[in-house]
Amino acid sequence: MAPLYVALLHFPVYDKNRQIVTTAVTNMDIPDIARVARTYGVRRFYVVTPVQALRELAARILAHWASGWGASYNETRKDALALVGLSEDLDHTITDVERDAGAPPLLLVTSAQTTHPTISYAQLRLMVADGDRPLLVLFGTGWGLSEEIIQRADHLLPAILGTGDYNHLSVRAAAAIILDRMCGRREELQEAYS
Repeated sequence: MAPLYVALLHFPVYDKNRQIVTTAVTNMDIPDIARVARTYGVRRFYVVTPVQALRELAARILAHWASGWGASYNETRKDALALVGLSEDLDHTITDVERDAGAPPLLLVTSAQTTHPTISYAQLRLMVADGDRPLLVLFGTGWGLSEEIIQRADHLLPAILGTGDYNHLSVRAAAAIILDRMCGRREELQEAYS
């Protein structure tokens, strides 16, 4: 299986007016995406923000679940949060992945606006199953990753489409759906519903 990494970028992302902003780190995103990452075999989940105070906040959230009351209250959350790394920007994240995996990662970006994906989920599943080059999946906060980040990607993943025109999932939900499409066990699912 290809080494798999996930990064949640808080900059550069868009606000609702398409201005580049830095978004806040939220308490819900860190443990929820960490649990999804742990479920699907991700090696490391990076919380990426250039704001030192926000990295310190994230470190305090992690410390709560790593030791003391939080760790004894929910050990499985502690296991998931052990995957979390803090990074100041995408370049530092890529360097850390390369150091861990021994090769530079392919960058995969997600967006609710992707109209021309460069890879299907079926192709991506094969890449995950048979590849040896690390994969780094980038998720954006706010109103999505900036064009600067999207242009750096090796592949654009297909947008998650619902049944109607509404398309504004939380990043936690999007991460769960995308990682399941990439790594979820399909054979057992088909048997369960046959």
